[in-house]
Amino acid sequence: MTTQSIFIPVQIGRAGEDIALQIEAAILEEKILPGERLPSERELQNLFQCGRGVIREAVRALKQKGLVEIRKGAKGGAYVKNIDIANVGESLGILLKQQHVGPDNIVEFRESIDRVIAVLAIARASAAEKKELVADTEKLLELLKIEDPDQDILAQHDRVLNIRLAKMSKNPIFEWVMEAIQHGFSSHDYALYDDSEYRRKTAENWNATACRIAENEPVKALNSISAHYALLQSCIEQKKAKTEGLSENTEAFG
Repeated sequence: MTTQSIFIPVQIGRAGEDIALQIEAAILEEKILPGERLPSERELQNLFQCGRGVIREAVRALKQKGLVEIRKGAKGGAYVKNIDIANVGESLGILLKQQHVGPDNIVEFRESIDRVIAVLAIARASAAEKKELVADTEKLLELLKIEDPDQDILAQHDRVLNIRLAKMSKNPIFEWVMEAIQHGFSSHDYALYDDSEYRRKTAENWNATACRIAENEPVKALNSISAHYALLQSCIEQKKAKTEGLSENTEAFG
């Protein structure tokens, strides 16, 4: 299908918006695929029968939405982007910081979706998938037997567990949301791995939750999830109190 058959000329007025919407529709309907280049400015001017400024306005709008990227060089131009979940997560993380969303709100949100994911995983995941989840939590317990475990490795393993559980829900939206969360921001789970006692309890809780899911025990699984977030809330409050205490001491001796 040629671009000439995809697009129609626009009327004066909101031409830039109209062009952007036509190109967006073509991308979402896969008439123009990720990695493909949009027609040149001159070609788009001819297709839409408008000026260069209007075309540039439309391309800027598409770029802002993350649908296209501008490449330089001999083969430069506007190319359709393949939406990267990591970029979505980073944008979400920035939004939360700009809006000053506190840890309490994030923890509450995480707990609510984890509870839904766990129930769906019990109902939809295979016995083999549940067994693999339990095995992964046992690996986390093994990592903690090391005298001075690597914090980055622990955090990465925790991310893998969260994404694996989300996949077990068999709902791609939960999987995408969880991947965005894990790539862009966290529910402050990293704080649990800073302290040896909290990290031990966290790993044990992960294992208990996985076992309850494998045993098809939704009530017990939900209790384990609630226990995890109660533990996390306690850890955050303790860390906050310690930070405030240090700040007060610094001011006293300042």
